[in-house]
Amino acid sequence: MTKAELFDILEAKYTYYNQPAFIPPDPIVIPHQFLRKQDIEISGFLSATIAWGNRKSIVGNARRLVQWMDNSPYDFLLCAKPQDFKPFLHFVHRTFNGDDCLFFLTALQRIYIKYQGLEPLFSELNEKGPAIAINGFREVFLSTDHLKRSEKHIANPLAGSAGKRINMFLRWMVRKDQHGVDFGIWHSIDQANLVCPLDIHSGRVARKLGLLHRRQNDWKATIELTEALKVFDPSDPVKYDFALFGMGVHGY
Repeated sequence: MTKAELFDILEAKYTYYNQPAFIPPDPIVIPHQFLRKQDIEISGFLSATIAWGNRKSIVGNARRLVQWMDNSPYDFLLCAKPQDFKPFLHFVHRTFNGDDCLFFLTALQRIYIKYQGLEPLFSELNEKGPAIAINGFREVFLSTDHLKRSEKHIANPLAGSAGKRINMFLRWMVRKDQHGVDFGIWHSIDQANLVCPLDIHSGRVARKLGLLHRRQNDWKATIELTEALKVFDPSDPVKYDFALFGMGVHGY
């Protein structure tokens, strides 16, 4: 396959999958319920955090979290007292359990009280790169008391984690185009500096297309893939996540 042929495939599939018709079965459907920036951030972050496994289960459990927050995540976090978090101890999504959920909500509450949002915690992304920025966010997030087991749910790219879910969340918040799927509500971060989310589906397609040669789905692989995609669109390489994931899930 020539470079021109590969470009045509990526562009065609990006356009095909990056449209509102594909929102309902995807975890991004949860933040699309909201208009306020903080509600989008909080519901999006929690939805991305549990985004592994069966997509129907992901969406159902993410919707349940939002409903338990009275369908107003930001207001809930600002006003919640310790007893208001107790129902979340019964939450379970695969290995993400009630203790993890309680920690995440408590950490988010502290962050929103101190920083008024998540965007400031990723402010180093443009200058120092996504690995440093994500690690900086991780350090702030983990400054809230937590069980050791909960740390596995926050990506650590400096330790080699591919960071699929946090990179997907960053794509949602930063990217903006005319299709209306990603939100583009964070204006301080250049979408050219994002890295492409990588999972078993997108990795398989990327290797089949010759965009990725590293066998392990780790941080080095995400960088290799993103650099390959920059050849086709250096200003917005992660837009091809739509193409790779879509082809991976729906067959290629």
